Formats: sequence, structure tokens, C-alpha cells
Amino acid sequence: MSYVDGFVVPVPKKNLAAYRRLSRKSGKIWMEYGALEYIECAGDDVPPGKVTSFPFSVKAKKDEVVVFSWIVYKSRKQRDSINKKVMADPRLKDMMDLKNLPFDAKRMIYGGFKPIVSL
Repeated sequence: MSYVDGFVVPVPKKNLAAYRRLSRKSGKIWMEYGALEYIECAGDDVPPGKVTSFPFSVKAKKDEVVVFSWIVYKSRKQRDSINKKVMADPRLKDMMDLKNLPFDAKRMIYGGFKPIVSL
């Protein structure tokens, strides 16, 4: 089976183009180091919830869109190795500076997931 990193990020609508540019650049680097897939999706039908929802999870504001993303790897071991290389890559240094990101990284949620069903 594979291994997946998942992310949910609130992105101001006015910054969506900048986020897309950042994602394209960083995604190419992840793929270069061996990720199998790199996918970023902007919320299109993401209803707000009173107890739980994608917007609620990242405290999305009215002028923000929720982005749901994932990166697929062959294994957890490969993911750990790839992420170490990506984080050390000098091409990402300026792009990943928390002050320069086109979203509030403090409200991003993420984690690694071991698939339990794959059809």
C-alpha cells in the first residue's frame, strides 16, 4: 500500500492565484524527490458546519476558500525521506517562510495517513 500526507488550509480568495503558484513550484519539488501524486483542491461545495466541517476545522473566514490537499508516497519510510529532502531544498527556503505564505499557516491542519482501503 501507499502512504498519504493530508492538508486542509484556509486561503484568502484574493491570494488563491499566489497559492496556486506556490503549490505548482513546491509540488514539482515533491515529485522530483519521488512523491507519486501531489494534489491541491480548492473548495467548491464545502458547506459550513456548526459542530464540524472543513471551514470550521481551519476557522475559515468569509473571504477565504478551504484548500484540501494530499501527497501520495510509496510508503511511510519513503515519505519521511522525501520530506527531509524537500525541507532541506534551497528552492523552498524563501517560499516556505511563514511571513511570506499566501495563507495563515497557523490554521493549517495536516497529518500522515496509512490507507486502510484502496480500490
